[in-house]
Amino acid sequence: MRNEASVEIERPIDEVFRLTNDHVAEWSTIVVEDRIIHQTPEGVGTTFVTVTEDRGQRMEFQGVVTRYDPPHVSGIRLTGAMFDIETEFAFEDLLGRIRVTQRTHVVGKGFFKMCLAVFGWLMRRSQCRASHNELESLKRYCERQADRWHN
Repeated sequence: MRNEASVEIERPIDEVFRLTNDHVAEWSTIVVEDRIIHQTPEGVGTTFVTVTEDRGQRMEFQGVVTRYDPPHVSGIRLTGAMFDIETEFAFEDLLGRIRVTQRTHVVGKGFFKMCLAVFGWLMRRSQCRASHNELESLKRYCERQADRWHN
């Protein structure tokens, strides 16, 4: 299942890139823990663990950074028990505001794979809403950080 969503943020591109990638648990509505296991100097290959919680359901994912080209693109692959997720963030400077586009691909495993096949249309709608909510939360976080730095 694939999904794409975008948001525009009123902050410099370097700042949005850094806050998006380095402070996930602070802006995400579902990530409750994000810890580095091994960091590589170039970013790509860095491994981490992410814990999410959504509607009372906690899940842990093993993660790896697959793309890291500051301040333009970052990508990760998360491996979980029920499904794997590949996410890429693209950052585009629009002269004073930054468009952040999130592309996500979810691949189910076992029973969840069958659920995606049967209820994919419903899950896709839910994933679109979740992506939109996540990006709106990122926007609020980035813009609120700017207020803190200027006061």
